[in-house]
Amino acid sequence: MCSGWRAGMMMLLAALTSNPCVAAELSMADKPGLETSVCGFLREPLAFWSFRRAAGAPDARRVAGIRDLEPIRYTTRDGRRLGGYMLRAPGNPRGYLLVAPGNAMLADQVVGEFQIFRERGFDVYVYDYRGYGLSEGRSRLAAIVSDYRDLVAYLNTQNYRRHALYGMSMGGVILLNAVGTGGSFHALVVDSSPSRISHLGCPESYDPVNHLPADCSRIKIISGERDRIVHPAEMEEILMTAGSRGAQIARRLDFAHPFQDATSEVRQRRFKEVAEFLAR
Repeated sequence: MCSGWRAGMMMLLAALTSNPCVAAELSMADKPGLETSVCGFLREPLAFWSFRRAAGAPDARRVAGIRDLEPIRYTTRDGRRLGGYMLRAPGNPRGYLLVAPGNAMLADQVVGEFQIFRERGFDVYVYDYRGYGLSEGRSRLAAIVSDYRDLVAYLNTQNYRRHALYGMSMGGVILLNAVGTGGSFHALVVDSSPSRISHLGCPESYDPVNHLPADCSRIKIISGERDRIVHPAEMEEILMTAGSRGAQIARRLDFAHPFQDATSEVRQRRFKEVAEFLAR
């Protein structure tokens, strides 16, 4: 049985690496630098390849006609250009909102859904993750965390009075790792993100629950009972820990995973709840 399992795995790996895109990912997996894999030299590049494949290709037609939308670019510390979009708030903005989406999403697929935040006075920034869509580079957890740490620092130097962050699914993992215990922000919403990712082969130092500050009063965490991607049990530790430190905890019976709610009404209610916390 063991030899058969190994043979099957070898056949699967051979099939995957026959794809030139996957082969290129694996060939760079162990090279030193910001884009080094930290969650397994095979597991991490294969996982991100799968996520990017699910996200698909960027398509500017998706954002055609969205009012007050601008393409944006940011150059990372290692010279990668990240691409995305900004929704500009009417009049004088009260702050910025940096959105970190799920791991199979592109900026052009979701940015139009965030008008409610623009209407609350936020300039809304949504970037494609490194290696996704409009962004250059190889998708690696450590590199993406670094990118968002730098994006937050950059936006904090701009003329914004309020600094707001919204992470969905993997986005919550990214933002907690990026701003963590000492980050400078006014409000952070973590929506449907697991307590830990170390069971996936990542170091415990990347577990989101380990990056909660001692005072979590600026944080809101949302869990949906209908979530089939990140089950409520996977969030229990972070909900309990953050709640004991003053975070606002929202357990919603009718919420699923972000952008998988049963109706647009439920999705808009979710975003309204997020907007009210960020703008308070």
